[in-house]
Amino acid sequence: MKALLLENIHSNAIAGFTDAGCEVRTERGSLNDDELIAALSGVEILGIRSRTHLTADVLERARDLSVIGAYCIGTNQIDLTAASHRGVAVFNAPYSNTRSVAELVIAEIVVLLRRLYDKVAKAHQGVWDKSAERAREVRGKKLGIVGFGNIGSQVSTMAEAMGMNVYYYDIVDKLTIGNATPLGSLEELLAMVDIITIHVDGNPSNANLIDEKEFSVMKDGVLLLNLSRGHIVNIDALARNLRSGKVSGAAVDVFPEEPQDGQEPFRSPLQGMPNVLLTPHIGGSTEEAQENIATFVTQKVLEYHTTGSTFTSVNFPRINLPPYDKTPSRRLLHVHQNVPGVLSHINGIFAQNDVNVLSQFLRTNEVIGYAIADVDANYKDSLFDDLLKVPHTIKVRIL
Repeated sequence: MKALLLENIHSNAIAGFTDAGCEVRTERGSLNDDELIAALSGVEILGIRSRTHLTADVLERARDLSVIGAYCIGTNQIDLTAASHRGVAVFNAPYSNTRSVAELVIAEIVVLLRRLYDKVAKAHQGVWDKSAERAREVRGKKLGIVGFGNIGSQVSTMAEAMGMNVYYYDIVDKLTIGNATPLGSLEELLAMVDIITIHVDGNPSNANLIDEKEFSVMKDGVLLLNLSRGHIVNIDALARNLRSGKVSGAAVDVFPEEPQDGQEPFRSPLQGMPNVLLTPHIGGSTEEAQENIATFVTQKVLEYHTTGSTFTSVNFPRINLPPYDKTPSRRLLHVHQNVPGVLSHINGIFAQNDVNVLSQFLRTNEVIGYAIADVDANYKDSLFDDLLKVPHTIKVRIL
């Protein structure tokens, strides 16, 4: 097996793949389309983070690619539909860095409320400013969380422990944690709270979720934090509302356009504003988080490659398989377009090739079907080729 790991993925991933017998190549940065197409020749396993974009064209040309590990939470940098049509499973790390992001949110709230950016800058300049003017405590402030998922709920728990009154809005009904109060609309939340922190996914429908209309609803002097995705907040609108004083401070970790590597300059209309904390997409960038992500994603990628399990895949039908006993049997994996009659055709092929089926699984989603069969090891040599000829077949593997 050959694995390609981009964007300086933690060494735990390299060790995991190497221990599994993979030949591992690494790159510190991301690659453009042409570079990716060339680099993926012969590669079965690809590991990326957020800067590498896998388009339909790249996936179409990556003939040997079997599985992608996204060593981050988001997968909007991957054309998931194209990956499904190519029979390429995708796995991410939905939980591994949530604590790190939540901790940074709390830290930035404290910095903004206490206006520490002013105090720190003046102290470095030799100015001894002990004034308490406009410095406020966290306790008693109303925090509004937009998106009450894995990160938002952790922010809620920590904020409540610090004495904040927590409110949240999510388009999906979520179990309330602690004393947090769910609200019925985004507008209701924006109008009520002192601090807004955003934790929604990268779905294109969330583009400009916070725009001029939403800023107009907010309280004067509100604080805004965005550590989710760069296209969620209209950056130009945020800059205007910071200059007007409507928003008294902001913390932004994600941007509509981000440099591909450390050599490319970073530009933003928010630069130069002392009441804005700008960070280079480091919400999950702690040693603990990167170690956890590397271990988790690598494990799931290898499980898929060696057993066919897709229980945590973001684009394949999810099947949690029993242990695979390789000695007396073989495991057949068949990815196909989700159309009626494929399983019946597969079972007909089994009969023609004297296949004794020990167990069988099938799951589908809106794009593909995924059939798995554990069978006796004795069958005709023609089985693999016959399975490839099943109408609507995308990919066949025999473990």
